[in-house]
Amino acid sequence: MVYFPSYILIFFCIFCSIFNSLAKNNGFSVELIHRDSYKSPFYNSAQTKSQQVINAVHRSINRDNHMNRKFSPTGNKNESSSIRDSNGEYLMSYSIGTPPFKVYSIFDTGSNIMWLQCKPYNICYNQTSPIFNPSKSSSYKNIPCSSRTCKSVEDTTCFSDKDTCEYTVDYGHGTKTKGALSIETLTLSSTSASIVSFPKIMIGCGHTNTLSYEYKGPSSGVIGFGKGHMSIVKQLGSSIEEKFSYFLIDEYSSKSNITSKLNFGDAATVTGDDVVSTPMVEIIGNHQEDYYYLNLKAFSMGNKRIKYRGFKPKGTNAAMHSVVIDTGTPVTMLPRHFSHRLESVVKKVVKLKRFQDDTGTYNLCYNTTSQQSNFPVLTVHFSGADIKLDYKGAFDSLYEGLNVLLFAQKNYGLGIFGNMAQWNYLVGYDLAKKIISFKPTDCSKY
Repeated sequence: MVYFPSYILIFFCIFCSIFNSLAKNNGFSVELIHRDSYKSPFYNSAQTKSQQVINAVHRSINRDNHMNRKFSPTGNKNESSSIRDSNGEYLMSYSIGTPPFKVYSIFDTGSNIMWLQCKPYNICYNQTSPIFNPSKSSSYKNIPCSSRTCKSVEDTTCFSDKDTCEYTVDYGHGTKTKGALSIETLTLSSTSASIVSFPKIMIGCGHTNTLSYEYKGPSSGVIGFGKGHMSIVKQLGSSIEEKFSYFLIDEYSSKSNITSKLNFGDAATVTGDDVVSTPMVEIIGNHQEDYYYLNLKAFSMGNKRIKYRGFKPKGTNAAMHSVVIDTGTPVTMLPRHFSHRLESVVKKVVKLKRFQDDTGTYNLCYNTTSQQSNFPVLTVHFSGADIKLDYKGAFDSLYEGLNVLLFAQKNYGLGIFGNMAQWNYLVGYDLAKKIISFKPTDCSKY
């Protein structure tokens, strides 16, 4: 370990304490960087919008396969990986350790553990930014294998040569991370230029990390925002009142420096006359407890309403109308039998000339101009909350004159309410009250 003069550490602790108090009383916000935005380290100026959207559909299918692999009729748990063939949907910047070491990680509401690549490593993927070295942090501490904390976490073992708790996360299809379960200090830079620090956060320090695809980039690991006890939301707990919210902008059309935002604590509160809320559904079985589930009652367009009926996975208490809400899946994924019925309704209501998609990516394509009024509002009916999808969250243009329905079909498992459908909504998660709230918001103004 590296040690610092006592006066530096005292100053740093006082500094962190002040901003921790600010965070608890007022909340704070940080940037979320979409993988295809101008601010993203993965931004490819040569890609057209149509290519970006097509890639988003393919990533959605991969993500869906991972999330539902336990429910596969074939029982194949290694069909796909949640980060296979992608660099995640949204990146979040944070710092770890003392002194703070900057890291980019994938923001994910569909996972729990917060992990990053660490030195010394046995195997690592090609991270172009510096890799965290815990020996240079004065606040780093391994969790003992004999501790109650280690025993309470799934998929942990012991290092053979020392009393260190070892975690393993297997995303399937060759994507895996393994290393030391540890305690560290997490530091966040807010959009108001303040610094917020949280000590004693449990992280996974990955020493063996493999991906199922060729990767070269700066991101290191995942920061999980699921509702399991290891997620960052649960760990920050009362300091953020177990609340977070976000608003997502249409990154494919935005040509400005505006980015999506992630809010904590009081800043995450969703209020106003136009706010609607729906309860989080508890699903037990097949280790699926940590996702966020909602009851989806129906879709409607014009005066046509179609009752939602999905899958009921074996081995769980899931209902036929249970769906996952997920930031890591771009397009909304619907069971094939229901998707056909929904598309039939859209065909009857939308009075525009249709295009045939020769690539097979989209089932419904329309010849249109920028006249948004040609598309009736598509409403998603959750328990207690009717969500009128933003125009671009339901139909988006691949290029001028061609709009497509931004849903994709699936063969098994629970449906997924994707991040594109959440565009231009402030979406709030209150884990204490077990509700998710939606407020229509022009996110480009924030």
